Amino acid sequence: MSDNNSIKAVLYAFTANLGIALAKSGAAVWTGSGSMLAEAIHSYADCGNQVLLVIGMKRSAKAATQKHPMGYERESYIWSMMVAFILFSIGGVFAIYEGWDRYHHPQAIENAKIALLVLLAAIIMEALSLKGALSAMKEEKGKQSLWQWFKTTHSSELMVVTGEDIAALLGLVFALVALGLTVMTGNTAFDALGSMIIGLLLVTVAAVVGAEIHSLLIGESAEDVRTSIQTYLEAQACVMRVLNVWAINHGNSVMVAIKAELKPELSVHSAVQEINAMERQIKQTNSRVKWIFFEIDDKD
Repeated sequence: MSDNNSIKAVLYAFTANLGIALAKSGAAVWTGSGSMLAEAIHSYADCGNQVLLVIGMKRSAKAATQKHPMGYERESYIWSMMVAFILFSIGGVFAIYEGWDRYHHPQAIENAKIALLVLLAAIIMEALSLKGALSAMKEEKGKQSLWQWFKTTHSSELMVVTGEDIAALLGLVFALVALGLTVMTGNTAFDALGSMIIGLLLVTVAAVVGAEIHSLLIGESAEDVRTSIQTYLEAQACVMRVLNVWAINHGNSVMVAIKAELKPELSVHSAVQEINAMERQIKQTNSRVKWIFFEIDDKD
């Protein structure tokens, strides 16, 4: 998946969330709904998320320097981590607090029908935003399930956008149900509980997304690339044994380290030529591979 697709998905989500946030804010002020206010805060947090993600993608595209010879591609992980833990968590904790306060200090809800209409419109817009994210990941996802893709993807920014879209859609449904129950029963406790549930949902998403980004940040293996390279090397006539293959995600690129035993009759010049040919083929077959470090050895 290209960076261009990621940026489009993020900008599309930003536009949708800004419109939703403004509509929710107006409805929250008009109706006095706690769950609607929580949803508005969530949408503004989502807008902030997308701003940080774009900053991260732009900074990760900086050219390599002598001090950072492998470039800055992993910087996108740092900004995605900021989104997961700061904005998601702050939004979630505030929503829980707001719901708790409204539960113990009930406030009447006015013009609830307007709020319900806003929520229905927001659900449609959020569903379209999620559709855009799913479309952007289509090439990378392939035949994997959404959960399998989530566990193996290297695209932290798309992981965050998808996670927040799913959380937003579920949160809107909870808000709609909570506000609907409040309208039907006249009991504002349902609205307050809706706000707390939305907050718990945000905190849960923050924890799950944060854990996956943490794994990428400390150096997660690109298993599909590693398996492909291992299979290719084992089929080469000049290779006696493949001792080790590392394929580590580095943003959108992959760093590969290989330790293999070559046939002993090869001269140094022949070994160099064979290694160069294998490296070229590996890069042609695996477009994400940017660096290859090949070590000849006869033991693990």
